[in-house]
Amino acid sequence: MSADDVPSEAELERRRAAIAWWMRLDSGSSTPAERETFAAWLTEDVANKAAFDDICRLWGDLEVLRPRLSPARLAPRRLPLLGLRSAAALAGLALALALSYDELAIRWRARALTGTGELRSLALEDGSRVELGPDSAIATDFSGSERRVTLLRGEVWFAVAPDAARPFSVATPAGTATALGTAFDVSIQGARTEVTVTEHRVRLSGAGPSVIVEEGAQSAFAPGVAAVAPYSVDTDQVTAWRRGKLIFDDKPLAEVLAILSHYRGGYIVLLDPALRGRRVTGVFETTAPETALRAIEKSLGLRAVSLGFLTLIGG
Repeated sequence: MSADDVPSEAELERRRAAIAWWMRLDSGSSTPAERETFAAWLTEDVANKAAFDDICRLWGDLEVLRPRLSPARLAPRRLPLLGLRSAAALAGLALALALSYDELAIRWRARALTGTGELRSLALEDGSRVELGPDSAIATDFSGSERRVTLLRGEVWFAVAPDAARPFSVATPAGTATALGTAFDVSIQGARTEVTVTEHRVRLSGAGPSVIVEEGAQSAFAPGVAAVAPYSVDTDQVTAWRRGKLIFDDKPLAEVLAILSHYRGGYIVLLDPALRGRRVTGVFETTAPETALRAIEKSLGLRAVSLGFLTLIGG
């Protein structure tokens, strides 16, 4: 199995969006504005339609939706005999089937990985230390003249052992972070990869010119998108997960829920895409993700329906 067989974070995010759209359309309560938004999403990229077709094929009975995908013909519907909870349970099954191959591909490559809510520390063969956040995985290649770690998913903090003869680099879907005698955090969040430097410096190499990130700063890049100019951050806040805390300062709801899902298991689906940008501020314990979810639900006036593997959130 090659690295090319592993779907990118952008592909996984597109698949999750397709599932969320399927569920919203099938709920019978989508609005004309939402159906127009869906039509725009479907036509803005052929990959979006392919992802939605894949979900329809996984679902079987949903083939009846496919002739209705033109903006003029999209209309709310409800499958006979399927209530919200039954449909959501089937959505969870479809999601599990869609992602099972991705999980096997990562496990095949991984040198170290963590599960839901699990943190792990280990020493690499060169003496460098790494701390893996939940749902994270790395592969390593220390042969030849380079020490190379590939972040397959999640978030990892690195404390690099000095070795001038062999540079230490971390490969991500967005590009490469090369240590310049340093400690730093790398986090993959959907298509976006963030690099936060806690000691010394890191060089980011991606689609555009290389960027040097100094201690106390952060930069971000994405596949095909150059790294942004570094900006100052509170590194203790960014790496609070290492101390059992999650600190959000005016973060989008979609990003917060994605992070929480790494600590509570299952999947969280926003029924209304318009909710993705709602802002969240708070400090939560990593050991109490349900408490965090309830607090967010209450503060934003939302309603969550938990079905074990799948949690639906609406306005």
